[in-house]
Amino acid sequence: VDSSLGLLLHQAQTAGDIELPDPNIPQAGSGVIVIGMGKLGAFELNYSSDIDLIVLYDQACQPKAGDKLGAVMVQLTRQLVRMLEERTGDGYVFRTDLRLRPDPGSTPLALSLTAAETYYEAFGQNWERAAMIKARAVAGDREAGDRFLKFLRPFIWRRNLDFAAIQDIHSIKRQINAHRGHEHIAIEGHNIKLGRGGIREIEFFAQTQQLIWGGRNPSLRSSGTLESLNSLVEAGHVTLTAAENIKEAYVFLRTLEHRLQMIDDRQTQTLPTDPQDIDRLGAFMGFADAQAFRKTLDGHLRNVEQHYARLFEEAPDLGTTEGSLIFTGSENDPETLATLARMGFPNAGAVCSTIRGWHHGRIRATRSARARELLTELTPALLAALARTAQPANAFLKLDDFMSRMPAGVQLFSLMAANPQLLELVAEIMGNAPRLAGHLSRHPALLDAVLSQDFFDPLPPFADLKSELDRMMASAFGFEESLDLARRWVGDQKFRVGVQMLKGLVTPESGGAAFSSIAETALASLIPLIEEEQVRAHGRIRNARLAVLALGKLGSREMTATSDLDLILIYDAPPEVEASDGQRPLSPPSYYARLTQRLVNALTALGNEGRLYDVDMRLRPSGRAGPLATSLDSFTRYHQEMAWTWEYQALTRARVIAAPLDLSQEIEAAIAKALRCPRDPVKLKADVADMRARIGREHKGLSPWDIKYRPGGLIDIEFIVQYLQLREAASHPEVLNVTTRNALDRLLMAGCLDESAHASLTGALHLWTALQAILRLTLEDTFSPDTAPEGLKAILVQASGAVDFASLEPQMNEAADSVRALFETMIGSTP
Repeated sequence: VDSSLGLLLHQAQTAGDIELPDPNIPQAGSGVIVIGMGKLGAFELNYSSDIDLIVLYDQACQPKAGDKLGAVMVQLTRQLVRMLEERTGDGYVFRTDLRLRPDPGSTPLALSLTAAETYYEAFGQNWERAAMIKARAVAGDREAGDRFLKFLRPFIWRRNLDFAAIQDIHSIKRQINAHRGHEHIAIEGHNIKLGRGGIREIEFFAQTQQLIWGGRNPSLRSSGTLESLNSLVEAGHVTLTAAENIKEAYVFLRTLEHRLQMIDDRQTQTLPTDPQDIDRLGAFMGFADAQAFRKTLDGHLRNVEQHYARLFEEAPDLGTTEGSLIFTGSENDPETLATLARMGFPNAGAVCSTIRGWHHGRIRATRSARARELLTELTPALLAALARTAQPANAFLKLDDFMSRMPAGVQLFSLMAANPQLLELVAEIMGNAPRLAGHLSRHPALLDAVLSQDFFDPLPPFADLKSELDRMMASAFGFEESLDLARRWVGDQKFRVGVQMLKGLVTPESGGAAFSSIAETALASLIPLIEEEQVRAHGRIRNARLAVLALGKLGSREMTATSDLDLILIYDAPPEVEASDGQRPLSPPSYYARLTQRLVNALTALGNEGRLYDVDMRLRPSGRAGPLATSLDSFTRYHQEMAWTWEYQALTRARVIAAPLDLSQEIEAAIAKALRCPRDPVKLKADVADMRARIGREHKGLSPWDIKYRPGGLIDIEFIVQYLQLREAASHPEVLNVTTRNALDRLLMAGCLDESAHASLTGALHLWTALQAILRLTLEDTFSPDTAPEGLKAILVQASGAVDFASLEPQMNEAADSVRALFETMIGSTP
């Protein structure tokens, strides 16, 4: 390696890429270092070993190379690898492996000393400390290499016992050891390096104890395995009997490893599967009796296994018995890949690479050593929890997205370690609720709320909610911060209700009422702030009053996780007041139009916490053609004289949610008067049928899972209820109620709906409400049974009360047919 590097350095100087202090000894003072790792570093190479190298360079030794030095060193490293690996008529020199360098997935083949030193100081892991025990400068500028390794001594050998590091070592050991009881020692096909009782367990046995004790005892810092075992005996950390057993096994297994590789000149540690080949291997090892070879090998493997199993016996359970889960090192562990595949991760290689990236600090959440230590402890339990979800691979991708957005990880990982139920909840959200997972990824701080005592309790009454939000917003510095605090609060509360629905703790109907209470609270707390902003800009309209009227799902208290807000702002100003009293006065219509726009902007603007709500104001008198804010007189007159039937339908769900008491009563009286007017039943029926037909033409080719618009879906139930309310309100005013289910009950009690129709409609309403609530909560796209997570299907089955998912669609079709038949009987078929 050193000779090859010397030639390449000489060629680089000839090309003008670098300058060498002494061209006759190109390595000396060049600043180019080759560190030998693993068996090369410890003078323990196998017959057919590859060699593990790290190539570094000191920029200070090549000041004239400037910015191009990195590219020159990478090219030189490629040439070095090519020289060593290239096969000619004389064979090859060595296979090389550069993957033990810092974070090989994201760093160049050759690193500057500065980059390497920064990495080990900030992100170096305990397995890299163990790997560096065997490191030595094998080629290039060896003096610089020795200085670098001296620089790393505090990283490798910590003078004080670092209990966090010990815990991390415990975790690595238990990751390796998690498969206990799932495999047995066999001769045929056994991997004498990676398998139970193998060479890696011997090396780990020595290295972990070196890491713990070597910081205060330099005599324990040997790079060779046998030497380190001897020094551990002398220091009193390993018994002489254990050391002799392990050393004897090590010599035997290393000799066997050499013999295996001599057979075909292959780097293998796996014994043959053919018994006759095992017998021949025994003869190669000097055994005249094949059975004696098997017995001797089995004895060594079991001895190593027993001593290894006693290491850190007091370490707590890792939380999974699925199999080996090792994410240390620079390459995928075969047993770990097999374990992940058994757990339901078909993309096991990608999972391993991602987790190694976490441990290399490639995401902000794992930049600190403490975060990485905690994550090492949590990873097996976290993977086990994800494996219990319907689609573990997709759940893992969501988890990676979530973790990649976290600003820091120590707090969350500590919470998960202390609260296993939090870990389970995160896994459930990632696996079964993609929309919630996406929201949590954008707002990872929401998990803080999960640990509060009342998180899984029903929402408190409106007055308590408003007091809580008002207190939070009172701490804001300015209007924009108030908005962000409101957005955060709304997000927290919606997430809370969503998790409760996901876990089946609240019914879809209760969830709809809770989402509505959250929106009402936000509006009630924001409107005074909006009015203050308006007053600062334009003054006040003396003795004027303002009301917010909710329609649609907010009006009926049936909101879903994604519902927008259907609003009308109604004001009442004295006729003698011509303008506001501010420096920039506005007439009452302009004043309240501007105020309405302020409110819409506040609700819909994107801030640090996203947006509060989308807003739809098309249900105001005259729709888009009308003013943004409506006077009380105009509102009353319009609905007495000019409103269309579909506007009266919308008005059946109108509810005042913010207003002085006297104005609220006046608006409610105007609404009641408009709805209780006698109507021509023929025209009413024709108008409702025509509006349903228009909606049907706009939504053709629907999936059975389009809960709202499919024939016999939610729209049909709502239209039936609204039609009956408008038809009967003149003689039965008690049928007026904004909530669909309550209205159905009142229509039954008033004798306007028979029991059979009531049962069909309420049953279908519950089914559609449950399914829509879960789908809006969990999915960001349309639902497809073919691609939906199994966990989501199970949630839909639970929410709907179906026997299983296979019977759910027939149940849906039966409900839709029943509703559609009632629609056509009561209102008529739509063209």
